[in-house]
Amino acid sequence: MNDPSRVVYAREQTLPAEEFRQVLVESGLGATRPVDDEARLRAMLSGSNLIVTARLDAPAGPLVGVARCTTDFSWNCYLSELAVSAKAQKLGIGKGLLDETRRLLGPSVSLILASVPDAVGFYRRVGMAPLPDAFWFKREY
Repeated sequence: MNDPSRVVYAREQTLPAEEFRQVLVESGLGATRPVDDEARLRAMLSGSNLIVTARLDAPAGPLVGVARCTTDFSWNCYLSELAVSAKAQKLGIGKGLLDETRRLLGPSVSLILASVPDAVGFYRRVGMAPLPDAFWFKREY
């Protein structure tokens, strides 16, 4: 996989949990996600109202990236996962997923995320600004 022109970006209404799991594992996010809890992965997917995928060659081709979001399509969008398979990283697919997500949301909707430490540089390079006043209650499990 070294030709980013083979990548097809699309909004998908449903995504099989196993495909989602595979990209999480291959991206490295599997270390911080419940990849061994299929019911929870299914719940994460069904609770998302914007899922943007990157597939090779065709809309039904192999999944290499996913942006999983929750949004009101009016004011804010929270990007829960931006995952790109290791074999497809450094090809612009993460930026492509962000661009397609922003296109689908339109210019009046802000895009917010919490980055894993290793990805902070990527988000800065694509032009996202850090939020110094963000807060959270950490999940207990």
